[in-house]
Amino acid sequence: MPGDTATDVFETHRSVLTGVAYRMLGRFADAEDVVQEAWVRWSAEDRSDVREPRGYLVRITTRLAIDRLRQAQSRRESYVGPWLPEPIATRFGQTAPDSAERTELAESVSLAVLVVLESLSPLERAVFVLREAFGFPYGEIAATLDRSEAAVRQLAGRARRHVEERRPRYDVDPAARRDLTERFLAAASGGDLDALLRLLAPDVRLVGDSGGKTKAPLRVLRSADKVGRFLCAVAQQPLPGAEFRILDVNGAPGVLVLVEGKPDSVVQIEVRDGRVACVHIVRNPDKLTAFAV
Repeated sequence: MPGDTATDVFETHRSVLTGVAYRMLGRFADAEDVVQEAWVRWSAEDRSDVREPRGYLVRITTRLAIDRLRQAQSRRESYVGPWLPEPIATRFGQTAPDSAERTELAESVSLAVLVVLESLSPLERAVFVLREAFGFPYGEIAATLDRSEAAVRQLAGRARRHVEERRPRYDVDPAARRDLTERFLAAASGGDLDALLRLLAPDVRLVGDSGGKTKAPLRVLRSADKVGRFLCAVAQQPLPGAEFRILDVNGAPGVLVLVEGKPDSVVQIEVRDGRVACVHIVRNPDKLTAFAV
């Protein structure tokens, strides 16, 4: 690394490290903490014999994330109500990947996939993230986890089968999903039950995450009638100074609800066969801090 400072090298790979940590932990705040701890270790160590900084830093970050994930899993057993990942805003500008690459990126950070990853063991999740989301070779993953390559391949196969069995089959067409998001927002914010029932799939689910810190259903709501009536009841109690913004959330259209300029909730729908199959609502204020800027 001649001519590069420790900071230069680390910053070059920060986005990859943050991506790994977020997919491992499902919380951006935790991911940032892990990346910061990786920086502290990186800056304090003798780096003279480090030939591949990216692999070295991913190794540190992954191991730190596994440790934190094990701690988080025990805390989530006492979490109040359903748990959802912390949503993040994703932006695609002029340097955006093509449609196939964008779909792959969106899939790897979608709320639905991150929820499924919660059911993996920490090692399975690490292997799945490094292999499926970032394409690391099995040998490099094995070195990262101090496991044999054969063991890593077994973990990868088991994790892949687990995710495929549990991953919901949703439509991913961005334009169609945005159009349905706009129509859903209009019907829900207007309390129009008939319009909602036309948009909702019969077996639609609504998952609300408040962590017990604000109002949200403490159980998953199921069926178009229950979800539609709940949304209409919410619309009848409008929040003063509420503002709705549609933006990319975890690689797909979502709605940021602001109240007096502060983030109140993030809402995202999942689409199947042109209708709303699932509604995710994140209201835990600890998971909305990234939207306060």
